[in-house]
Amino acid sequence: MTATPRTWRTTRSIEGPLPVTASDIPELNTVFTDAFSDRYRRDGMTGVRVPPLNPAIWRYAITGAGEGAMGWRDERGKLVAFNIAHHSGAEGWMGPLCVRPDHQGAGLGSTVVRAGMSWLRRQGARVIGLETMPRTTDNIGFYASLGFAPGALTITLTLEAVGDDRPLELLSRRSPLEREQSVHACRALTERLLPGYDFSREIDLTERMALGDTVLLGDPLAPSGFAVCHSVSLVEGRTRDELRVLKLVLERRSDLPAMMRALTHFAKRAGTARVAVRLQGEYADAFRVLVAIGARVRWTDLRMSLHGWDEHPPAEGLVLSNWEI
Repeated sequence: MTATPRTWRTTRSIEGPLPVTASDIPELNTVFTDAFSDRYRRDGMTGVRVPPLNPAIWRYAITGAGEGAMGWRDERGKLVAFNIAHHSGAEGWMGPLCVRPDHQGAGLGSTVVRAGMSWLRRQGARVIGLETMPRTTDNIGFYASLGFAPGALTITLTLEAVGDDRPLELLSRRSPLEREQSVHACRALTERLLPGYDFSREIDLTERMALGDTVLLGDPLAPSGFAVCHSVSLVEGRTRDELRVLKLVLERRSDLPAMMRALTHFAKRAGTARVAVRLQGEYADAFRVLVAIGARVRWTDLRMSLHGWDEHPPAEGLVLSNWEI
């Protein structure tokens, strides 16, 4: 995400925050690709052009954020900035958020971030965070000026899809009553590990919008773990290439290899080449396990949290929460 200050423009003619809806997706993609491509250019990667996101992913993000999906428009009504702020119970985070390059440098970036912070506070969030590119020092400094401090890296690791003869427990295969019981059990498991956290909205939207599924570990009516996954392409116009894990919760960290076997199996069944997990760096033991079973490191992001709204890993178990869509 990028909101780096630059240039001389004034924000006096900018209106917002205004609600962002699905009808704004073409404009969101334009601002998104322009801002992030410009960010890469200024980091010396001049040949990189960030592609637009799949409209289905935007609809998921906007619907999940609700009133946290905010936009800012210029005097002609054109979208110049946005912030998609999310909360899963006590956990709050912002992303994607960005300001169009020609409107950076006059304080709009600060306005955009502060609006998201204020909204998350009103929702009762106990964690407020975001992720940015670790090599981009001016982004880190910008967020630091607003009260954010860097934490551990989020490391994206991938495993190749592999077929498996063992049964695969998916939420979509349950009856409506069983599905309700399973979601309740997933919510209770998350609450036991990190009180106040609740991924029920993500589970529901993933199924309702046909974006993927939720993999259940153990008894599907009382699972010892679950993973919310998207198999649709992240990028507009591309075929699906990987299964992306958005949320992963395990009662016991020792169950991580079993969960990864289930996820690589599901990736194969979903027609994707690999499964991608974004692992928070606090879980060094989980990182070692993933590398030992063949996972490859693909990307890193820097996780930053607002002072006083920091996140803390559970004393036991594993809770992975993707702060990107």
